[in-house]
Formats: sequence, structure tokens, C-alpha cells
Amino acid sequence: MSTNLALTPAAAKRVGRIAERQGKPPILRLSVEGGGCSGFQYKFDLADTSESDDYVSETDGVRLVVDPVSLDLVAGSTIDFVESLGGAAFKVENPNAAAGCGCGSSFGI
Repeated sequence: MSTNLALTPAAAKRVGRIAERQGKPPILRLSVEGGGCSGFQYKFDLADTSESDDYVSETDGVRLVVDPVSLDLVAGSTIDFVESLGGAAFKVENPNAAAGCGCGSSFGI
């Protein structure tokens, strides 16, 4: 299983804008929690720092950090930011997900 995990340039740009408006460093923490309509759900937060055991990836000056437990569930994923008529949201392309839901924020393995 690949541990490569990355933000697309569009996602990095959006995180950078949000972090700047909130006066925080451009660090996006992705974690996985139990729940949602498919068993697990993605959680996004701006972080002040990364932890020593975090997986860290950087795109265009924006860092993506993931804790070791969540990394097992999202390894190999790409996080994108998409805008459509239905709205704008971060979207996770997760090769580990066997099932997903219509809202795109939860998944099953």
C-alpha cells in the first residue's frame, strides 16, 4: 500500500486562503473518525503545528498532516478542492474506500 498522500494545487490554494484569513499557518490536518453514513468520515482542520509522528506532505507551501491511525485508512489518497453548481468542498479520492456515500464525506472499507 502506498503512503503517498497529497493535496492538489487547487486544494493547497484554498487551504492557503483559509489559513491566511484566520491568521494561521497553512497546515491542513486530515483525520478519520468513526461515523457518517458509510462507517468512517473525513475531518479537516487547520493545525498550528504537526506532531512528531504525523505523516507530512507539502504542496505549493501548504502542508497536509495526517496522524498514523488515520493514515492507514487514507494512504494513497489525493485531496482536491472542487467547485460546482452544488457548492464547493474538499474531496478525497481514496483508493482504500470500498464504499462511499452521496455526500462524499464518509466511506467504508
